[in-house]
Amino acid sequence: MKIEVIGFDLDDTLWAVKPVIIRAEKSLDQWLKINAPGLNYTVEEMRQFRDSALKQNPALAKKITELRRQIIFTALKESGVTEAEHISNEAIEVFLEARNNIEFFDGALEVLEHLSGHYSLGALSNGNADISRLGLSHLFSFAYSAEQVGAPKPEPHLFHQAIEHTNVRPEQMIYVGDDPHLDVDAANALGIQTIWLDHGTKPMGQTAPSIAISDIKDLPEAVSSLDQT
Repeated sequence: MKIEVIGFDLDDTLWAVKPVIIRAEKSLDQWLKINAPGLNYTVEEMRQFRDSALKQNPALAKKITELRRQIIFTALKESGVTEAEHISNEAIEVFLEARNNIEFFDGALEVLEHLSGHYSLGALSNGNADISRLGLSHLFSFAYSAEQVGAPKPEPHLFHQAIEHTNVRPEQMIYVGDDPHLDVDAANALGIQTIWLDHGTKPMGQTAPSIAISDIKDLPEAVSSLDQT
């Protein structure tokens, strides 16, 4: 059956996420030092408030952006900083702006541009990268996050949303991701074809991908081979 849709994980599939988060948290720290001088905690030290935030509102476990904002808010309140609500709202915007300042894997943009001319592309991510902030809106026809649908991968909600949005059968969709369990196993379970971007750091999951590649530049060829089956 002809492939119509290609869904993408984002973090560690189109770029390396660890350095992005490190830089974003550093930017947030610097901003808070200037705009909340009474704050007694660094971004790293704020993590101690995570458990209490989740205890007060367990639903935040599925809302990573709001969880981070609540942690900042609590740290500000504990430090006696006035206007904690306002500052935490501004702070999360500073973080998100920096969090979406990424460096694509070599060849990733060219691959997306090529594939977008032949397939409907979409982003399905557990993270809070934003295709609009990333400048990818012209290449992706849809984007859903776990926060939006209320459940992270490996739960099926993100995939169901994509299938409903594009009105295709699961076998007409390919999902591309780096995580053997969250991406490959989860999509396989729904009958979606899968391409695993294997960085050589994780063992294969419980199910095999349709195709495994080690370089994003090999994706068009992998897609083509599946589109002919």
